[in-house]
Amino acid sequence: MLGKYALAIHGGAGTLLRSEITAEQEANYKAALNEALQVGESILKVGGSALDAVEACIKSLEDSPLFNAGRGSVFTHDETHELEASIMDGATSRAGAVAAVSRVKNPIALSRLILHDDEFVYLSGKGAEQYATDHQMKLVDPVYFYTDFRYNQLMAAKKEGTVLLDHDGEKKFGTVGAVALDLNDNLAAGTSTGGLTNKQYGRIGDSSLIGCGCFAENQSCAVSATGYGEYFIRSVVAHDIAALVKYKGLSLQEASDYVIQKKLVKLGGEGGVITVDRDANIALSFNSEGMYRGWLTSDEEAQVAIFKNVD
Repeated sequence: MLGKYALAIHGGAGTLLRSEITAEQEANYKAALNEALQVGESILKVGGSALDAVEACIKSLEDSPLFNAGRGSVFTHDETHELEASIMDGATSRAGAVAAVSRVKNPIALSRLILHDDEFVYLSGKGAEQYATDHQMKLVDPVYFYTDFRYNQLMAAKKEGTVLLDHDGEKKFGTVGAVALDLNDNLAAGTSTGGLTNKQYGRIGDSSLIGCGCFAENQSCAVSATGYGEYFIRSVVAHDIAALVKYKGLSLQEASDYVIQKKLVKLGGEGGVITVDRDANIALSFNSEGMYRGWLTSDEEAQVAIFKNVD
């Protein structure tokens, strides 16, 4: 007998206040989140895999200029783009990840390609792009990632001599991600980002690091994170949540809240996670003012929200 399906997505977390977002912007963000959910659910409800649903959801978000991933990625200090992503299959513990790519339209798709390769898990830079070319994945001209909005952010950051988390110099962590449970009780997770505005020295965040910004195993749960990457790396956030579920028997919400609301806060980290387990439980936990998020199950219609209180 087939089980239930469940799906959750995020488009970043941070200082997201109603006073800072126009009604039109809010509507646009919610429409993009709903579109990604619909793409994922169309796969899950007909028996498709959690891995396929996660990849499809993230590609949808990467293709939107609204989020700091794929098309909407921010600029580095050198006025280039360095994208990163990761994906993990809970059924097999296979994973694929890429970092510092600048010509890959959908980094999550390249991560998925690597996941099926017995020789690699994590590729970066020109080597990752050569791998994509060798496997018939078409690269794009870097101009594809150019938007006036993101370029103006970079100019502002350079003028101030700062590294910006995302837009307008405020604390907004630009990442997208998805977690899913399919009808065959398999889990998957994925995460993708454009990084930090004005970043230097080849900085890599948690989004492409398995166990930090992304983790999935059928014996515990699937996790995708968004936040200030350095803290999520130090805390190995995604794996820590899964370990609390697996070894201590905490519920998904208890484990997520312990890591995000207590452990991460104690270190000074900010952000959130989306998680799902094999019982179709979904937990969304964040210690910031808001998180672009959406969720649904086979028993619950799609919901999307931005601010701390459900909209």
